[in-house]
Amino acid sequence: MRVVVAHNRYRQAQPSGENRIVDVEIAQLSAAGVEVLPFLRNSDDITAMSAGAKALLPISPLYAPGAQRDLERLIIEQRPDVLHLHNPYPLLSPWVVRTAHKHGVPVVQTVHNYRQVCSSGLYFRDGGICQDCRGKVLGVPAIRHACYRDSRLQSALMATTLAVHRGTWRSVDRYIALTSAVADHLRDYGIPGDRIVVKPNAIPDPGAPEPLGDGFLFLGRLSPEKGLGLLLDAWQRHPDGALGRLRIGGDGELRPLVEEAAAQRGDVEFLGPLDPAGVRAAIDASAVIIAASTWHDVLPTVIIEALASGRPVLGTALGGIPYLIGADDPAGAAGWVVPPDPAAMAAALPVARAGAAALAGAARARYERIFHPDVVTSQLLDIYTSLTPLR
Repeated sequence: MRVVVAHNRYRQAQPSGENRIVDVEIAQLSAAGVEVLPFLRNSDDITAMSAGAKALLPISPLYAPGAQRDLERLIIEQRPDVLHLHNPYPLLSPWVVRTAHKHGVPVVQTVHNYRQVCSSGLYFRDGGICQDCRGKVLGVPAIRHACYRDSRLQSALMATTLAVHRGTWRSVDRYIALTSAVADHLRDYGIPGDRIVVKPNAIPDPGAPEPLGDGFLFLGRLSPEKGLGLLLDAWQRHPDGALGRLRIGGDGELRPLVEEAAAQRGDVEFLGPLDPAGVRAAIDASAVIIAASTWHDVLPTVIIEALASGRPVLGTALGGIPYLIGADDPAGAAGWVVPPDPAAMAAALPVARAGAAALAGAARARYERIFHPDVVTSQLLDIYTSLTPLR
């Protein structure tokens, strides 16, 4: 089987688990015998573009002519069975769906955010959940609030892109929803249920878990929607040292808030940005991983990393977090789910600390059953195979 994997990589200055997931998935498909044809663009390359190319950038989300020419050439030369799209913005454009269909190639898209509807992709604005553009032909609220890159002009272009490509998105042959919450979003957008498959991401098996460490770990982008304010509010409701150590790893606009908390309390440690080895060490040193998102977080990879390492998760009841933890799993949850409220989080922290050891085995078992590469890659191959008769 020959598969084009299309993805616009996010900038290095904007850390993205999506980039890593695409790389991992390409490796997993190649290991399974699939001939992968990467069709990638990188937002880091924008700074080196000519003045003329930069002048055309604002229309690239709507239509990127160079990308379409390159994709058409690739399809004619390689005759792929499927095109698998991840992020098309800004250098690929959703038009790649039309280009693939022009040549009879079915399209799969993994949905990593809510950008079929929301210009920012987050359903989050001004510190809270926002779905003002749901059901609208044109996302005027996104333009008014400058939701895309804090620019009304760029927001107008993105809102126009989403309006123009409504038919494009509805022509995708199969959607991969990373969680049941994303499947609900797609159905609300008008995608028939028989074109949606729930399939999470996978991460490589790190091997048998190390014994539980102590304390809690928050790992991710240090931005408002990730719930750092909520977590620190909850943590400060307990005496210094009462819950062990809270480690915080990552970088972003709220870094000063974390540094201030670490300076004021002896039980808060700021780890800074971490490479893969640092992530591994931080998880092993902890007993519970925290996912405190205050937006409908699609699929925080750190939760899968936690489960793979036999660490239960304390998360908010938003987006895909309850699905990842297994809140409705008859086999039992691999952690605790609470409302996105500081008081609820504060009450759950000592419960999670006391119960971590009892759920460590359930966390690893959930990873092996649902998020292991052998399981997830098999599901992805089944999706591809189901579409090849369309050619």
